[in-house]
Amino acid sequence: MRVKRTGVILKPDQTKVIFRPFEPGNKNRISKILERILSLSENDIINEYGEVEKLYSLRHKRMEQFFLRRYKSVKKYNTKLEDVSNKRKLLIGSYFSNEYSLECAALFNPSMVWHPDQSNLPVGERRFIISLRAVGEGHVSSLMFRSGTIDSGSNIKLDNVSKFVEMPEIKVLADDLYEAKFNNDDDISERVLFPQLPSESNGIEDARFVRFKDENNESIYYATYCAYDGHNIATQLLQTRDFLNFRIGKIKGTEVQNKGMALFPRKINGKYAMLSRQDNENNFIMFSDDVYKWETKQLLMEPEYPWEFFQIGNCGSPIETEKGWLCFSHGVGAARRYAIGAFLLDKNNPTKLIGRLKEPLLETNENEREGYVPNVVYTCGGVINGKDLVFPYAMSDYASSFASVDLNELLEKLTG
Repeated sequence: MRVKRTGVILKPDQTKVIFRPFEPGNKNRISKILERILSLSENDIINEYGEVEKLYSLRHKRMEQFFLRRYKSVKKYNTKLEDVSNKRKLLIGSYFSNEYSLECAALFNPSMVWHPDQSNLPVGERRFIISLRAVGEGHVSSLMFRSGTIDSGSNIKLDNVSKFVEMPEIKVLADDLYEAKFNNDDDISERVLFPQLPSESNGIEDARFVRFKDENNESIYYATYCAYDGHNIATQLLQTRDFLNFRIGKIKGTEVQNKGMALFPRKINGKYAMLSRQDNENNFIMFSDDVYKWETKQLLMEPEYPWEFFQIGNCGSPIETEKGWLCFSHGVGAARRYAIGAFLLDKNNPTKLIGRLKEPLLETNENEREGYVPNVVYTCGGVINGKDLVFPYAMSDYASSFASVDLNELLEKLTG
């Protein structure tokens, strides 16, 4: 297959930082720190906080709001904190905060969907959003976003990226369900979904986004992702209509196991459909009346070719074409080399495999094989743009790029 690499690369940016709570965890130490700050004169407070402003205010849009929240969280440790100046409150908050670089280690495993807003674009252009897995200190993964446009020739132009990063307002609805709401003026490149639930405390990994059409032909974006707590994995489901307001909860059922669940973009024969990989080796398909509950599975594909002998899996949600459901796969071969493949399922009965590529669609070249995890290319989903299949992909778990392939040529290969 003739795959065209775009040369457009998204690299991790160490300057994309958020503030996180920082405290010793020992009540006595917290009290001692507070007493030291209380011992400062008001002039000292002004000078000390002036240094904090100088270092951090240009890196954060809402720095003082965060510091005030941190002040409120520790004031219970000292009764003298009720009646202090605003500057002292801010300085106290700053002592119990620290910066965290979200993508200092990697920015990878991207998923691409069409933007909900397609207004004010030149003829032939479309706007897209890609989600990316960002990895920072401690190998903690979070979910970040970028946007851009693509023309009729599948030329990609990325939008400018803000220097800021913003966290949403969180509303916990249950132990395994919460809502995240960003401010309307937060640019898409500023929004980050950082782990919130205990089940995802060590990472939000490999979100597979899909624009889902319901029975009324209305769109909602779903994404399945792997939640990791440092020991166990679970599958979560995220939903949004505008990429400003998100609802996130746990997927349940006896067949919610392992990684790599990917939702079809519409119901099939009245049921939700999902690709899955319960056994860490083969591809399965599942159907359910409830998008949050999955109880049965059916084997779809086993490793067949040398480049996938170790394991196979899906690489994003299926894409509907006239010939059937087009799906990305990943295969792991000798020396743990990951490659991207493709397979085709029957449109009306997706349990039926029509065809699969005997050779990888995309493998690492010499410019892509070095990184956080060498010898890996991986995608979490692409789109059809006119005559092309366009997909973002990760390069050795470090950075991300884009590629395209002629759709008809690919379909002919899969049905031939």
